[in-house]
Amino acid sequence: MTVSTPLTLMGAPGSPYTRKMLAVMRYRHLPYRLHMNRDGLPEGMPAPKVMLLPTFFLPNASGDMEAVVDSTPLIRRFENEFEGRSVIPTDPAIAFLDYLLEDYADEWLTKPMFHYRWHFQADIDKASAILPRWTLKPQAEEEALKLGGIFADRQISRLHVVGSSNETAPVIEASYERYLGVMRSHFEKSSFLFGARPASSDFGMYGQLTQLATFDPTPMQLTLDKAPAVYAWVDMVDDLSGLDADESAWTKRDAIPQTLINLFKEVGSYYVPALLANAKALMEGADTVETEIDGARWVQKPFAYQGKCLQWLRDEHAALADADRKLVDEVLAGTGCEKLFA
Repeated sequence: MTVSTPLTLMGAPGSPYTRKMLAVMRYRHLPYRLHMNRDGLPEGMPAPKVMLLPTFFLPNASGDMEAVVDSTPLIRRFENEFEGRSVIPTDPAIAFLDYLLEDYADEWLTKPMFHYRWHFQADIDKASAILPRWTLKPQAEEEALKLGGIFADRQISRLHVVGSSNETAPVIEASYERYLGVMRSHFEKSSFLFGARPASSDFGMYGQLTQLATFDPTPMQLTLDKAPAVYAWVDMVDDLSGLDADESAWTKRDAIPQTLINLFKEVGSYYVPALLANAKALMEGADTVETEIDGARWVQKPFAYQGKCLQWLRDEHAALADADRKLVDEVLAGTGCEKLFA
């Protein structure tokens, strides 16, 4: 069933995936109607199977409206539905590398995002004060305070879902600081991850950084201290509707910069061991994921969705033409990412 515009979605400013998709639609010139949470949402809209933001309301194969979540497949669905200003590189090998970095943004960078917000008191205080007030409905101060406390308690109790604990905190925080250093170096030579136009991974990272770099006090100060260029980049990516989408602006397969290789090394150092250990735990039916990341013990509960992420990465890798897969493997060799496909 053909999707028409304006696209209708439900989201919130504190949702990195909402921010990711809004920026994609602005860049691609896709008209949309955003409903903050359920404020103003038309009656009768279907509910998603899992309440995640953003939720898009799109026709299924029968033409009936359904609630659709998960930003990565949504981006690719819209690529098929709407022409122009693509966020998927035309070179299949570069497109796969972009897919891998988008997955890292969505599935690893969300760990520091959630960790900083609900681990440090200053961040807890700000989030619990602001998040319940992101509504267009009149709200009594007493009600906002009550909701803030309830929301904070619930989110703090869920820190284990992303692997955040006192034991893993140093790993998560080191990963974000190292990520900032790599991104700062890359932005000295490139406007975006894969050249002079944004790819889906740029928007994935932008989404997490709207919270890490520009909202939550502790990581925001880290960003300003260590990589002010990253802070500024978030502001720029917010609305790229005026940027030309020149096809020649993509990074060429024979000109992948060392700064990008360094980013894949960060993926290989942090995300890959967690992803592989999670898959092993799921396969064995274990109650706990245990591995070593950056020389430190990593412990968390198994996460079924990230088991799917690993399988999707392997499927995309296997679907590449031989020459494209060879190039990808050469780029990833020695970064740690090659272990995903061993």
